[in-house]
Amino acid sequence: MEKKGLTGLVLAVTMLLLAACSVNMGEGSESKKPEATKSGAAEASGPKKVVFWHAMGGANTKVVDQLVADYNASQNKIKVEAVYQGNYDDLLSKLKASMGTSEGPSVVQMYEIGSRFMIDSKAITPMQSFIDADKWDLSQLEPNITGYYTLGGKLYSMPFNTSNPVLYYNKDLFKAAGLDPAKPPKTFEELKVAADAISKSGKATGANFAIYGWFMEQFFANQGAEYVNNGNGRTSNATQSLVNTEPGVKVLTWWKDLIDTKAANNLGRKTDDSKKAFSAGQVGMILESTAALKGLVDSASGKFEVGTSFLPKPTDAKDGGVIVGGASLWIMNNRPDDEQKSTWDFIKFLTTPKEQAYWHVNTGYFPITKKAYDEDIVKENLKKFPQFQTAIDQLHQTKLNTATQGAVMGVFPEARQIVEGAIEEVLNNKKSPKEALDAAEKEITSKIQTYNKTVK
Repeated sequence: MEKKGLTGLVLAVTMLLLAACSVNMGEGSESKKPEATKSGAAEASGPKKVVFWHAMGGANTKVVDQLVADYNASQNKIKVEAVYQGNYDDLLSKLKASMGTSEGPSVVQMYEIGSRFMIDSKAITPMQSFIDADKWDLSQLEPNITGYYTLGGKLYSMPFNTSNPVLYYNKDLFKAAGLDPAKPPKTFEELKVAADAISKSGKATGANFAIYGWFMEQFFANQGAEYVNNGNGRTSNATQSLVNTEPGVKVLTWWKDLIDTKAANNLGRKTDDSKKAFSAGQVGMILESTAALKGLVDSASGKFEVGTSFLPKPTDAKDGGVIVGGASLWIMNNRPDDEQKSTWDFIKFLTTPKEQAYWHVNTGYFPITKKAYDEDIVKENLKKFPQFQTAIDQLHQTKLNTATQGAVMGVFPEARQIVEGAIEEVLNNKKSPKEALDAAEKEITSKIQTYNKTVK
């Protein structure tokens, strides 16, 4: 998942939920069925309009627009209008303002940490309702991707832009430090050895990890550990953060040791700063989203060879894996029945192998459909960027359980910022790992419990 700014979102999720609960959103998301959704007045003859709100900026906007154009050209009964609404935070604010009105979207893209809110808002029709009504084959999709958006055996939204984190490393710096570039580190302990060797070579600093809460969440999952209680918030709503448990303390102790021994440096929270340092050959290893692969390989062209490896974990870690990041598509339940069904038709089109192959090759996000890998453009892309095979293998080798499905909680955006603050305190010698995480756990748990009172 590419990092999105969370400025101004502190308290916003709770405020948003309160706003959503204060208006009549119709039937709850649990009971809503396509056949039972509201029917609007008949519209004038012509194609049914579907409004798609998204947060894909930059070059990705053009890719989204092309997908929509392809769909509109494929039939004449439905016309989709894609509307870029800014980053995820902007999109969330605009969705809040539209709730309870007729001005909102038919379908909205929402980042994965907004999933609990979207369900609790009771403003959506679960994707499973359309899947069941259509007898649509869900097995054609990647189970380790749909797993995140599935609760209680029900798929609530359709995965859209999907990524996971990998270790990127500079093969040339590995060689200069006497390391085998064909054997990147797999564990915390091996990474420390490699980072020490690179730093001592005098060519660059061994490693840099941006202070990003997503990485802490991934390190928990890679140890087979849950991030919040109640089955990661999946058997029932989470009531307590587990960020201060042994897996978290182990991560921060290791991370701080890398900094203290100058095997790694601290460039702050911006992942862009970490990527720039890597591309400039100033650091030997970074953690980043798989979606950044093409840009990192292109920026290193002619300077050094980029290698990729699985996210490292402690030697004694339990079975685990990575959590998918990114965002998914949610169908809003305040739209007329025929509009919702038209939206589902558009979403089915997006999942076809051809469209998923186009999406993957042009954005770097995973295809969610298994057969997309059989498309020629995907095969050619893998030849050009063989490093992406690491991401594919890491996804497929992840064992799906409550830890690797990922945590869900209504205050996730706030929790992520709190964890980033705790990491900063540790790396800046203000608190010990346990002290910082104990304080973070207390604050996150308090916010979870306040949120839960609003959804009863």
